[in-house]
Amino acid sequence: MNALRLSELTTTAVGGPAAKVVRAETEEELLAAVTAADDAGEHVLLVGGGSNILASDAPYEGTVVHVASRGVVVAEAEDGAVLVEVAAGHPWDDAVRETVARGLAGLETLAGIPGTAGATPVQNVGAYGAEVSQTIESVRTWDRTERRECTFTAGELAFSYRDSALKRSMTAGSPRHVVLAVTFRLLRQEESLPVRYAQLATALGVEVGETAPAALVRETVLRLRASKGMVLDPADRDTCSTGSFFTNPVVSHEELTDRIPADAPRYPVLDARGHELPGAVKFSAAWLIDHAGFGKGFGLPGTRNELLDLDGESVAGGRASLSTKHTLAMTNRGGASGEDVAAVARTVQRGVAEVSGVVLVPEPVLVGLSL
Repeated sequence: MNALRLSELTTTAVGGPAAKVVRAETEEELLAAVTAADDAGEHVLLVGGGSNILASDAPYEGTVVHVASRGVVVAEAEDGAVLVEVAAGHPWDDAVRETVARGLAGLETLAGIPGTAGATPVQNVGAYGAEVSQTIESVRTWDRTERRECTFTAGELAFSYRDSALKRSMTAGSPRHVVLAVTFRLLRQEESLPVRYAQLATALGVEVGETAPAALVRETVLRLRASKGMVLDPADRDTCSTGSFFTNPVVSHEELTDRIPADAPRYPVLDARGHELPGAVKFSAAWLIDHAGFGKGFGLPGTRNELLDLDGESVAGGRASLSTKHTLAMTNRGGASGEDVAAVARTVQRGVAEVSGVVLVPEPVLVGLSL
């Protein structure tokens, strides 16, 4: 029997054969699979929706645990809020849709993000001015080092932009803490939380800081994401990616140089609860990529970066490219290898550094690859 390939489990559809793949549909199966692999001294790679992994085509010599647990449990909190516990393998967008349908506000701006609920606190997933850190109550995990279950509060997870204590404890893409379930503190109301993102506010016809019906916010976010190729669609090669490949760079005031153009869009850096942090500014990675001469579709036949005198097709033979809708996504145009996709990302990363002096940081977990 042919070994299952990581390309079958990831949204970029790249990755080599795995020595062993175990599908865990319950929390008990997840714990058993991870414990068995640890007992055998095997490397462990957790895969949920596969939307945050870019893997090489070399064989993965370890155990891949496909996290497919399901379940949403809703409970009323004493202070009137609503606590929603979501199983680690539950599809994230399904969880968002269900909470909005139940008349709960807090997750509506995070609609359409691929992957599973268990991955959201690790990366502190966010979009359109919101991050999961702003609504997470706690995360229940299995500590592979101490061999015990432990629960972290939001404060203990030390969230920051696209980062958390869970992520910082990972080694070569393998976590110390296996997420079992995530609990969110939501509000029972039809109106959304205040809209923080200007593009979303404009699309909704409200001012930044105002609210709108949560269901309408969710629908609008899905429409905006789809226009950028950020909602999975098997018929659209622009969605064959990890989504936004690079995080928006955060630069301290001391590190600011005149190599970053004065007209580069700048945004405040927020803490886990959405309060502005002093001393640093966040830049748009997409803007910096475009400013460095990388247009939409770079990598396809006929594309060039005139600023840096680069032929697009020569990077990966046209098999991988920037999305034709959004310069932050590295896409598999069909038949690409993991190295093809990494080559496009590496070219962009080096080009941005050459032009602006900013080194973009990749968002997905790289398995057997480097930039």
